Amino acid sequence: MQDDIHSPDALPRHSFTDAGLAVARLEALYAQATGFLSDAFAAALTEGKPAHRIRAYYPEIRLTVISHDKIDSRLSFGHVSHPGIYSTTVTKPDLFRNYLTQQLELLIKNHGVSVEIGVSDTPMPLHFAMAGQTVPHQGVLDFSLRDVFDVPDLSTTNDDIVNGTRTHNPDGSLPLAPFSAQRVDYSLARLSHYTATDASHFQNYVLFTNYQFYVEEFEAFARACLADPALGYTGFVAGGNSEITTADGVLAPSTKTPQMPTYHLKRADGNGITLVNIGVGPSNAKTATDHIAVLRPHAWLMVGHCAGLRNSQNLGDFCLAHAYLREDHVLDDDLPIWVPIPALAEIQIALQDAVAEVTQLEGYELKRIMRTGTVATIDNRNWELRDQSGPVRRLSQSRAIALDMESATIAANGFRFRVPYGTLLCVSDKPLHGELKLPGMASDFYKTQVSRHLQIGIRAMESLRKRPLGEIHSRKLRSFEETAFL
Repeated sequence: MQDDIHSPDALPRHSFTDAGLAVARLEALYAQATGFLSDAFAAALTEGKPAHRIRAYYPEIRLTVISHDKIDSRLSFGHVSHPGIYSTTVTKPDLFRNYLTQQLELLIKNHGVSVEIGVSDTPMPLHFAMAGQTVPHQGVLDFSLRDVFDVPDLSTTNDDIVNGTRTHNPDGSLPLAPFSAQRVDYSLARLSHYTATDASHFQNYVLFTNYQFYVEEFEAFARACLADPALGYTGFVAGGNSEITTADGVLAPSTKTPQMPTYHLKRADGNGITLVNIGVGPSNAKTATDHIAVLRPHAWLMVGHCAGLRNSQNLGDFCLAHAYLREDHVLDDDLPIWVPIPALAEIQIALQDAVAEVTQLEGYELKRIMRTGTVATIDNRNWELRDQSGPVRRLSQSRAIALDMESATIAANGFRFRVPYGTLLCVSDKPLHGELKLPGMASDFYKTQVSRHLQIGIRAMESLRKRPLGEIHSRKLRSFEETAFL
């Protein structure tokens, strides 16, 4: 270390063939770094500007593979494609304990090597080390914070790894995980801001919606689940991290209204269900998925409202997306428009089976209330007010059956971040056929279907939860050169 920089006492690197012990070492290194920064910051508040720069570093996982031995690649993760030195920085290993243990167990088993745990050369920003605590803004202190402590650096906080534009780390090693520690920390902070709930409450199965009614239905469902311990759900969390563990529990009112209200029906193993009301628009959809992706969920589904584009559809009909027309544009720079977004068979089957189970219809009868086809996503809520000839022609040529402002964004970001995705929409209007979204337009059938819609999404998630992870995390989502971590 440089003489004018004060850092925690350097701890030696250790190699592990036990994933649990490796993660425990990561937790110890992380606690040392954050404790050092917290203590130094507290001292600076009372004693004034430190005489030296204060710096701590993220812990790091390093893996060296020297053999070309063939690995069982039926699983899409847990192995590297060729010999080399691989590394990744790690943040909040206690939050990611199960994930890290699972990934390291697979690497140790598949390659027959140890993993090395030590301190990286990536500085830990004070704001991230102090997560949940107040760090004064510039100008509040009598010295410049960045003159003494490291602050978030957006030049190193990006999606280069998952976008495939970064093949090597600065030290020449290969990326071991899809996100660096700083990128994860950035998203964890954003999640708390946008959703008003801590990242620790998020579950592995995530539902997105664009309609408040689903929130009310979700809370009612959650309370019914908590009344039956045999179902395995342990708690329900709402805004402000208010949590109940019994059906008659009282949720404290949130002190603020977040941009994307989020609710969590929890299980002890993290395999419960999170519902995010992202509101309207592709920008919100991208923002939510950009940040939730760092939690490495096992699946996310869109269960929102849409415009039905076929005259044969009725309000309340379901639309199961098997393709996406991307006219949302928010991901064009990260995922070129020519990249196809495939339907994932495992997700499609789970959704279709859930529709059949909830509606008690199957086969040819199911076709009366559900169509499978292309969903178009646009970035103009009032597209109906423009000249119809161009948009309608494109929609017809694409064979689209539904139009919304979020689904293709969520699916495309699922593809980009290797998170299994799917879409089941409910027709709320038919603007091309004179049925606009206006007060009084909803039929009894529509109201009934809306109440069923969330149940279908939940059933699909519960079905996916029973499947082996290797089946859900399909190889279809993996590129030529992939990180070993999921």
